[in-house]
Amino acid sequence: MTEKTIPLTPEGRDKLLKELEELRSRRKLIAERIHHAQELGTSQTDAEYEDAKQEQGMVEGRILEIEEILRRAVIIDESKVQGAGRVVVGSRVEVEQDGQVRVFRIVGAPEADPSVGKISNESPVGRALLGKAPGDVVEVNVPKGVLKLKILKVE
Repeated sequence: MTEKTIPLTPEGRDKLLKELEELRSRRKLIAERIHHAQELGTSQTDAEYEDAKQEQGMVEGRILEIEEILRRAVIIDESKVQGAGRVVVGSRVEVEQDGQVRVFRIVGAPEADPSVGKISNESPVGRALLGKAPGDVVEVNVPKGVLKLKILKVE
């Protein structure tokens, strides 16, 4: 079975690479804290040791997660997105919902952030918009009911 690829914008890839670099730096500092706590061996350092080990586990887990995302990533060619005419991953989509205009950017799941208008291609709204063109109307079942979105513009 082939692995599922993960679409990423160049911006999303750069953000993950920066986070990975920061985590690798943090990893070194945590290792130093663990070593220091082991050398002292007091009850105070036992708590520091446990805290550092817990932080190390979280950092290592996130490093592995980012490395896996980057390994499976397919970087979106922004020049192809702009000429697509239909909604694809990487598109900026302007929609009308209940008389209000909203703008979304369709991105891969790792870089989704609805608070800034970045929605995942795997989300119900993202899936419904994919492949559609200006003038199309989509209906999306969401927990609050049905969203009716008219696509105004795709860039």
